[in-house]
Amino acid sequence: MAKKPGKVIITCAITGAIHTPTLSDALPYRPADIAQQAVDAAKAGAAILHLHARDPQTGAPTGNPDIFAEFLPRIHDETDAVINLTTGGSPEMTVEERLRAALRFRPEMCSLNMGSMNFAFHGMVGKIEKWKFPWEKQYILDSEHFIFRNTFKDVARVYELMGDFGTRYEHECYDIGHLYNLAYFLDKGLAKPPLFVQSIFGILGGIGPDLDNVMFMRQTADRLFGEDYVWSVLAAGRHQMPLITQAALLGGNVRVGLEDSLYIGRGQLAASNAEQVSKIRRILEELGYQIATASEARTMLALKGKQATSIR
Repeated sequence: MAKKPGKVIITCAITGAIHTPTLSDALPYRPADIAQQAVDAAKAGAAILHLHARDPQTGAPTGNPDIFAEFLPRIHDETDAVINLTTGGSPEMTVEERLRAALRFRPEMCSLNMGSMNFAFHGMVGKIEKWKFPWEKQYILDSEHFIFRNTFKDVARVYELMGDFGTRYEHECYDIGHLYNLAYFLDKGLAKPPLFVQSIFGILGGIGPDLDNVMFMRQTADRLFGEDYVWSVLAAGRHQMPLITQAALLGGNVRVGLEDSLYIGRGQLAASNAEQVSKIRRILEELGYQIATASEARTMLALKGKQATSIR
């Protein structure tokens, strides 16, 4: 099933809502650090930058667009990368909180989670002895009862509210059922091809990080969407590099970043997002693949262009 080597889009997720600053000193949470790591990741070869925001005083996830405004302009000015803002935020945020930055900045892309799910990472607590901020330990423990809400009405609302801005989506699919949810919205005319489908493996509550599951996701997406989609894969933690390499061999694109994994190798924390981008770029190029530029990614995904956003 492997396709001939072609242009592969690398997405880099700079800082997410799951990992806490305690877990790695490399995880950026101050706006200047988020901006610098994003710029460096773009220079290393990331065509798309997936961005969350953090409270610069506490390191906690936030949907406050004023904080996004502290790092987005620099990324916009210093890179040609596609800026992709979260609408996922964190499982503790309301849909309104998760949409605030996207509605203000009208980016080329947003993430869009395609279904509700259990979303747990409480097992991290036993690995940490000292915490940088007081909120972190309880936040991680509380994830045992997190339900990441993305109902059909919630998803439809994102499509409808963003519909006039020309923003397209990184459709985040944590399980097979999420692909069918996306097919439903495609049938209703809310999702429009070419779909960018991000298959996610290894989150507790979602599909497991098994090679057979990668094949199953690919085959299901092929059956549902035919040629109307662009496929990408991300995998959590130690599964990151093996699974995304397999995805590329199946004709897919890849996502790396400290949001998905804090590591660069077995037991070795990554020094930066750019280090992960450089590693997967090296792997792919040695396999004969070429890395897509931001301009090429825009063409593949039918994006509106950076000047059509409200970041500047």
